[in-house]
Amino acid sequence: MNLVIPDTAACRASLEVATAYHSPALLNHSVRAYLWAAHYARRRGIHFDAELLYVSAMLHDLGLAEAFDNHTLPFEEAGGHVAWVFGAGAGWPVERRRRAAEVIVRHMWDEVDVRDDPEGHLLELSTGMDVSGRGTDAIPGDVREEVLGRYPRLGLAEEFVACFESQAKRKPGSLAARFVSSGFAERVAANPLDH
Repeated sequence: MNLVIPDTAACRASLEVATAYHSPALLNHSVRAYLWAAHYARRRGIHFDAELLYVSAMLHDLGLAEAFDNHTLPFEEAGGHVAWVFGAGAGWPVERRRRAAEVIVRHMWDEVDVRDDPEGHLLELSTGMDVSGRGTDAIPGDVREEVLGRYPRLGLAEEFVACFESQAKRKPGSLAARFVSSGFAERVAANPLDH
């Protein structure tokens, strides 16, 4: 596969945070999200900031964790705020903190233009691949086998559907609620990465 996880202080710290607050299934999902995104980008010549993408991937679902689940904000917005605070602790300038928050919020969009936001585009694409199977035909078989062997799914589908259903019930105006009402559970259950 030849994909390397970036090794910076911020990347190591974001993995530590994700490990502390996520279940094993959500942690592996976060790592896979980065790996799918980086592989896709490299095969298509999309230039991206590896540290920014990795940190955003590690933190993008923190708004689903009980400790950060805001009672009014959609989980992606809560996660964006966590990323901003994380970036401040990492010594990132305000603009880089803002970008991390933006990438996390945008991962729930239907589409992010790669020309405007390559990291947001890649995270939106890769999380869709990993959760609902959208676009998994872009993952070569050997890459799929290696990534899933190193970072197994561990019941992600059931856990993710439960998280989204909880978000939808408590935050009916959220994107998670829109996903749930449009057949999210069925799409997740049909993900080829689980079959």
